[in-house]
Amino acid sequence: MTFPWTLKPLRQGVFAALALLSLATHAAELTVSAAASLSNAFKDLAPSFEAQNPGTRLLFNFAASDALLAQIAKGAPVDVFASADQETMDKAEQQKLLAVGSRRNFAANSLVLITPLEGGLPLQSLADLGRSEVKRIALGKPEGVPAGRYAKGTLEAARLWPVVEPKAVYAQNVRQALDYVARGETEAGFVYATDAAVQKDKVKVVLTVPTETAISYPIAVIEGSANADAARKWLAHVLSPAGQAVLARHGFQKP
Repeated sequence: MTFPWTLKPLRQGVFAALALLSLATHAAELTVSAAASLSNAFKDLAPSFEAQNPGTRLLFNFAASDALLAQIAKGAPVDVFASADQETMDKAEQQKLLAVGSRRNFAANSLVLITPLEGGLPLQSLADLGRSEVKRIALGKPEGVPAGRYAKGTLEAARLWPVVEPKAVYAQNVRQALDYVARGETEAGFVYATDAAVQKDKVKVVLTVPTETAISYPIAVIEGSANADAARKWLAHVLSPAGQAVLARHGFQKP
């Protein structure tokens, strides 16, 4: 015996479940691990990429480049890695974590010395960091943050590291160093020019700091990515004229 009035809702439920399963099958999540300094620019790039690639959703993981590399090396499910320096990406390549031939340089940046906008000290040079009024200087931890390495290298070259080191307040990433200065918790700090622009209402750029090596950002697909095709499309999007225009709007320079 059949009961037609009970089969219709059942059929509808089955069809709905199949539709959801179909959507789940076609939807793809693309995980991008990127240096903290890329937060605003990459978030700005996401809507156009997702519009051009229906069914693909971007998931961002922003942190210090070294911390991201450590996560990837331990097997974190990452599809794309974008670093704030070549050194970290070199390590990723040496560990065979990158899809062969996928590595590209996509942006450049500069290091700046900043002070709080309100009530900041009138610093004019790196040598002024030795003044007694400067008690705390924010910078990324050199052992794990590229911006911190750049700062330490420059200070060592200028023979100022022994002066700055006792005053250093180490940050886990460059955005944390920015926050320390923006909140007035340190008298000065080292960040990228693009980071200073994010809080230009709270920090002042004292000077652009010359670095021994150019600050260049590489990006690559992770070997074994479950979404390798989408990952390569994200790289192409970042490197496209439209992608480069967004990065330029956020203060990044051409690679």
